[in-house]
Amino acid sequence: MKDKHLSTLVSQGKKGSLSRRQFMQGALALGLTVPSAIALWTTQVKAATPKKGGTFRAGVGDANTTDTLDPGQALGLFAIQAPHIWGTYLTEVTPDNKIGPDSAESWEATPDAKTWRFKLQKGQEFHNGKSLTSDDVVASINHHLSADSKSGAKGLLADVEAVKTDGSDVVVITMKVGTADLPAIVADYHLPIMPSDGSGKVDATSGIGAGPYKLVSFQPGVQASFTRNDKYHRETYFDEIQLLGINDVTARMNSLVSGLVDAIDRPDPKVLDMLKSAPNIVIDEVPSGTQVTLDMDCSAAPFNDLDVRLALKYALDRRAVLEKIALGYGTLGNDHPIASNILYYAQLEQREYDPDKARFHLKKAGAENLAVSLSLSDAVYESGVDIGNIYQQSAQKAGIKIDVVNEPTDSYWSNVWGKKPFAGGNYGQRMTPDMVFSTFFRKGADWNVTRWDNDRFQKLLLEAKGELDEQKRAAMYKEMQQLCRDDGGTIVAFFQSFLTARSDRVQHQANMSSEWQLDGGRAYHRWWFAD
Repeated sequence: MKDKHLSTLVSQGKKGSLSRRQFMQGALALGLTVPSAIALWTTQVKAATPKKGGTFRAGVGDANTTDTLDPGQALGLFAIQAPHIWGTYLTEVTPDNKIGPDSAESWEATPDAKTWRFKLQKGQEFHNGKSLTSDDVVASINHHLSADSKSGAKGLLADVEAVKTDGSDVVVITMKVGTADLPAIVADYHLPIMPSDGSGKVDATSGIGAGPYKLVSFQPGVQASFTRNDKYHRETYFDEIQLLGINDVTARMNSLVSGLVDAIDRPDPKVLDMLKSAPNIVIDEVPSGTQVTLDMDCSAAPFNDLDVRLALKYALDRRAVLEKIALGYGTLGNDHPIASNILYYAQLEQREYDPDKARFHLKKAGAENLAVSLSLSDAVYESGVDIGNIYQQSAQKAGIKIDVVNEPTDSYWSNVWGKKPFAGGNYGQRMTPDMVFSTFFRKGADWNVTRWDNDRFQKLLLEAKGELDEQKRAAMYKEMQQLCRDDGGTIVAFFQSFLTARSDRVQHQANMSSEWQLDGGRAYHRWWFAD
């Protein structure tokens, strides 16, 4: 009973319902000593109570000289994080990985899930002083749908039939097919709301949004700085944000230890224990559906032969990669893109490393002396090139020669990924199977880098997204995962856990989103300094 009352006391303190004096009185009445009550207040109440002020400096990897403010063209992590700082979206992925409101306060759909109405929160304002209205939402979505668009969201939005306004604060999105996942789709990082120019277009490279912070400066792949937007429609805590591109993982960790930054993404798992022992450093681990892959171009020889693809899949020792590269901070891949924390995950038989099966498929393909080049970089994963070295050794036992090409990190996503026929990839978690499949496997999608085109899969993709019967939909997604696994061009090595290292001054809620690193890209307005 004492523990229950103490828990209630702490909860009230976190909510601000009790002053320090009142908290101390309550704790002493429950039998705590003065030092214990002070420690409880400091570690669990004061630290967990959001405070305003300070400049939050985040050091992130995967920064590229080709980075742009156009959210539709964002590829590396640095560019993906930025729109979450200056932008606002119709919806958001919450810290507990649900879909919640952002610029839209509510939404509803017709029974067939083809027509959706999003009602906007009133009083929102862009950084240039313009009021945010439904016209801006329409222009922002159409930016990704234009005929000449190269946006990464184009595949996600391919089933949009029309986007219209119904007054200044309601947006109506009509779909060609029922789309039960639309509220999750519009939370995608490509889709911040940008101000319309009055003619139905937006300037996608301006960095002007209605988000928590205003853009002050931007150097591609180097840094971006922001200052608080006092007109933001939600709470923020930091005064300023500095987003720093630090590609070298050792330099990134040293920057945190030396106090040059307050938080970093992707510390090196190999030295994580040493980092944990550093004073005032906290490590967070968030399991995610972000996948580390090896992608084969199914339209190019020799990968246009299914047996070659299967041989290469059996030739990878995934367990060795997970243990030696990720050091267990992740879950085993099985050559389909749906992780166990995503709805409709199918428990398929695990594909194991099997040199004999690899040789069988090589012989069937007439490719017993197969030799291929594999492009990799540490942009794919910390020590990403070492994934290739492990693969090289395991494939050698199957008679496959793999030449690992160490590509430049700062131009990997623009010059290598999707252009070289066999290359590593790193795909951030999407909230639903349809979002994953539509982005990376839909025929004609810009990010279908394997150029895999399976008629049965494409048919199921269209049918499943509008299927409201949960059992039927689950069966369709299971078959699609099986098709990816047994026919597709993607080798999924593992699903990574997001590792974040931060100063103990930096505080956050109990849960963090697994959509992207740094709390789904929203650490900048969700986190705060404890002092």
